[in-house]
Amino acid sequence: MAQEKKNQTMLNGALILAVSTIIVKLIGALYKIPLTGLIGGVGRGYFNAAYNIYTPIYAISMAGLPVAVSRLVSESVSLNRYGEVRQIYKVSNKIFLITGAVGTALMFLIAYPYVRYASSVNALPSILAVAPSIFFCCAMSSYRGYYEGLRNMTPTAVSQIIEALSKLLLGIGLASAVMKFGISQYEKTGSVFGHAAETAADAYSYIYPYTAAAAIMGVTIGTVAGLVYLMILHRVKGDGITRTDLINSPSDSTDRDIAKRIITFAIPMVIGSLITNITNLIDTVTIQARLEDAFLAAPQVIKSMYANSLNLSGTLDQDIPTYLYGNYGAALDFRNLIPTITMSLGISALPVLSAAWALKDKQQIRTNVESVIRVTMLVALPAGFGMAVLATPILTILYGSKQPDIIPIAAPIMAVYGYATALMAVSTPVTNMLQGIGRTDIPVKAAVAGAVVKIICNYTLVGNPRFNIQGAPVGSILCYVVIVSVNLYYLLRISGVRISAVSVLIKPLVCAALCAASAKGTYVLADMLLADRLPHFNLIATVGSIGVAAIVYLASLLLLKGLSKDDISMLPKGEKIAKVLAHYKLLS
Repeated sequence: MAQEKKNQTMLNGALILAVSTIIVKLIGALYKIPLTGLIGGVGRGYFNAAYNIYTPIYAISMAGLPVAVSRLVSESVSLNRYGEVRQIYKVSNKIFLITGAVGTALMFLIAYPYVRYASSVNALPSILAVAPSIFFCCAMSSYRGYYEGLRNMTPTAVSQIIEALSKLLLGIGLASAVMKFGISQYEKTGSVFGHAAETAADAYSYIYPYTAAAAIMGVTIGTVAGLVYLMILHRVKGDGITRTDLINSPSDSTDRDIAKRIITFAIPMVIGSLITNITNLIDTVTIQARLEDAFLAAPQVIKSMYANSLNLSGTLDQDIPTYLYGNYGAALDFRNLIPTITMSLGISALPVLSAAWALKDKQQIRTNVESVIRVTMLVALPAGFGMAVLATPILTILYGSKQPDIIPIAAPIMAVYGYATALMAVSTPVTNMLQGIGRTDIPVKAAVAGAVVKIICNYTLVGNPRFNIQGAPVGSILCYVVIVSVNLYYLLRISGVRISAVSVLIKPLVCAALCAASAKGTYVLADMLLADRLPHFNLIATVGSIGVAAIVYLASLLLLKGLSKDDISMLPKGEKIAKVLAHYKLLS
C-alpha cells in the first residue's frame, strides 16, 4: 500500500521528531525567556503554578490513549488488517473528545481549591486561561497517535511547530499588551485593575497575575491552531490506506471491541500517569508550601542567601517564596530540554517494537532496544554534562542583561540537573518500549516507588531554610533513579535483550566527560585571556566552548568506535554513511 512506501525507520522517525522538538524548544526559549523578562520572577511563578496544575490534568485526561492508538494501529498494519486500522481511528476520535471535555471541566472545578492550598491565589486567572487547551490537545493527540502508529512522524512534528509558533506570537503579544495597559493605568490613576498602588512595586505586583494569564492564553490558541492543521491534513491527504487495502482486509471487530482494547491497554498507563502526575502536583504544592514554611521559619537566613538577587529584583518580602519558585522554573526549562528531545526515540520506537513483538522478530527487538538506549546516552550525556559546566555562562547569555538576579539562584540547580540529564532522558524511551511489548503495568509500580522517594525528599529538604529551593532537585533525581532502574531491569528481562555496557554506557560516558572538560577548559582559558578585551565576551566564549566541545566529542566518539552500523543505517542515507565510516574502521 502507499503508506508502506512512506514508512519511516525508527531513527528516521525519531530524527524528524527530534528536529521538530529542537525547533519547538527554540521557539519556547523565544517565548519563555523574554516572557520572564517581561513579567519577572513573580509573574513567572504564577505562570508556572498554572502549568503545574494544567500538566497533570492534561496527562491524566489522555494518559495512555495516544500510546494505545499507536500500538494498536502498528500491530494491525503489521498483520495487514487495514480495515481495523481505520476503525481504530474512528473509535479513538470519540474517546479523545470525551476525555478532553472531562479534563477541561475538571481543571475549572479544582482551580480555586488548588490556588488556595498552594498559597498562590493570583495564579487563578492563568489557570482559567489555559484550561480549554486540554480539550483541543486531546483532540489533536488522536490524530498524532494514529499517524505515529502508521510510522509517519511528520504530522506530529509539523503540528508541534505550528502550536509553538502560535504560542510565541500570541502569548508574548497579549502579555505585552496587558503589561502596557496596567502600567498606563498606574501612571494615569495610581491604581491597577481596581487596586490602589502606592508604589511602582505595588503596581507590578497587581499587574503580574494578568500578564501571566495573557501569556498562557497563547498556549490555548496554539492548541487550536495545531488541531486545525491536523484536521485539514487528514481530510486532504488521508492516511495512505487505499481502497484495495480496505477491500482485501475488512475488519471483523466491532466498535465496542476496539474501544475495549484501547481502554484496556490504556488503563495501566492512566493509573501510572495518575500516580505520577498527582505526585508531581503534590510535589509542586509541597515545594511552594514548604518554601513558605522555610521563609516564615527563618526569613533572614533565606534573605541573606539571596541578598543580591532580591535587591536587584526589588522583590517584596511577601513575594520571596513565589520569586524563588519562579527562578526554579527557569532552571527547569533546561532540565527538560534534552529529555524532551530524546522522548522522540521512544515515540518512534514504540510502533516499530510493537510490530516486531507481534511478529516475534527477536533480531528486530534486540536491535531497536539497544539502539534506543545507546543513542539516548550518546545525545544526553554530552549535552547534560555541557549544560552543567556552562550553567552560569548560558544563563548569563539569556538573562544577564534584563534579569541578572535569576542567575545565582538558577545556575546551581541547572548544574545539578545537567549531571543527571542522561538518567532523565532515558526514562521515557524505556517506558515507551515496555509499552511497546505490552507491559504497561511495570511503569506503574516504578512510579509508585519513585513518588514516595520524591515527596519525602522534597518535603524534608525544601522546608529546611538552609536548603530551601536548592533542595528541590534531589527528590526529582532520586525519583528517576528508582524509575529507570526498575523499568530497565524488566524491559531487558522480558524482551530477552542483552545490551553491551561498554557500547551503551561506558564509551558515551568517557566521550561526554572529555566533551565537558574541553568546554569548561576552553571557557576558563578564554576568560583568562580575553574577558577584558572582547566585546560580548560571554556569548562568544560560550558558543566557542560549545563548538570545541562538539568537535572533541565527535572525534572521541569515532576514535573509540562509539557508534554501531545499526545506529547509522537507520538514519536517512544511513547505509552510505555507514559504508564510509566502516571503511575507515570507525564503527563498532
